[in-house]
Amino acid sequence: MITAETIARIHRMRGHGIPVVSMYAHVPVDPGDRSGLLSRVNSMADGINPMAKDRSMERAARLSVRDDLERFRQTVQSDYWQPGAVAMFSCSGKGLFEAVQLPHAVRDRVVVDNTAWTRPMLAVLEEYTRCCVAVVDRASALVWELFAEEIEDARTIADPALRNPNYAGDREENRVHHKVQELAKKHYRRTAAELAELFDADDYDLLAVGGHRDEIPHFLDTLPRELRQRVAGTFTVDPNTVTLGELKQDAAEIVTRYERDIDVSLVGELLEKVATGGQAALGVANCLRACTVKAVNSQLIQEGAMVDGVVCDSCGWLGLSGDECPVSGDPVRQTEDILDELAQSVIDEGGSVRHVKADTEIKEQLAAAELRFPLPRLP
Repeated sequence: MITAETIARIHRMRGHGIPVVSMYAHVPVDPGDRSGLLSRVNSMADGINPMAKDRSMERAARLSVRDDLERFRQTVQSDYWQPGAVAMFSCSGKGLFEAVQLPHAVRDRVVVDNTAWTRPMLAVLEEYTRCCVAVVDRASALVWELFAEEIEDARTIADPALRNPNYAGDREENRVHHKVQELAKKHYRRTAAELAELFDADDYDLLAVGGHRDEIPHFLDTLPRELRQRVAGTFTVDPNTVTLGELKQDAAEIVTRYERDIDVSLVGELLEKVATGGQAALGVANCLRACTVKAVNSQLIQEGAMVDGVVCDSCGWLGLSGDECPVSGDPVRQTEDILDELAQSVIDEGGSVRHVKADTEIKEQLAAAELRFPLPRLP
């Protein structure tokens, strides 16, 4: 699973004189199309094979690049990768290798540099919310991580609790009841402290809390203010009987509502900038023009939308139609999804991309962008 920690570890990869090779390969949804994964990896490898034979490079560097490419081929052959993409990073000369499953498609790309190229991974990470899911009762807490529609165990927190004894009388019953309440508060405080540590260490975005309806408010009261602000929602379950499937569904619904609210807010802010003449672009054509001049700071694209278009591979110009690039004069490449090309180009230039799932005002326009600077006037 891709995390900020994973990206940071990969970003620290250094060859110290030996190149680090980074390769991203799209994994199609249709299993029938996945047979082409190896051929695309081979094609990207062919593009840098000359480096492995370049006598002007140190022998150790040449051998490392050659071994890197072979490791990439073996990796896509030996492992079953889910739809989305696989990102691979290697410096064989230093014994370094990482392969990461990405939940979102990225453009096929191979980069050779002194460090690993992690920008596309960062862009993918920004698009997904990492949610800490805690199911709490008076004696224990089970904690999971929900990210990119996958849920994994994170931690178990248990405290002793009094069982219901045979009471000798009202006074004894009251004393034991008070003791149970004190133990529960202590457990809630400890759980809150451990969750705060998790958030600090693992960079979660949200917290979803489940448990008995009458116990959840008491637990929420023990959360520190910073963590309480991260609570996206609560859900009622019996911690002793809830299944992982039910837990995932309840938490996913909370994340979906949160993401919808974020979509609505971002679209509203951007449309307000458009209406007031701010640095913003609305519509596919305007966003393509903004991307071509590297003006896009953050890009919103309607989830699932596809638009035909054209791309100039020599200079990066993007358009909706035409046979020739108006900038370079070179022939253009036809594409069935110019919005995907738009997203990848924005990422390459250091911008952010968010696919809007909610039903908002950009559903008709399909794309909107916040700009770094105003667009030049059209001739």
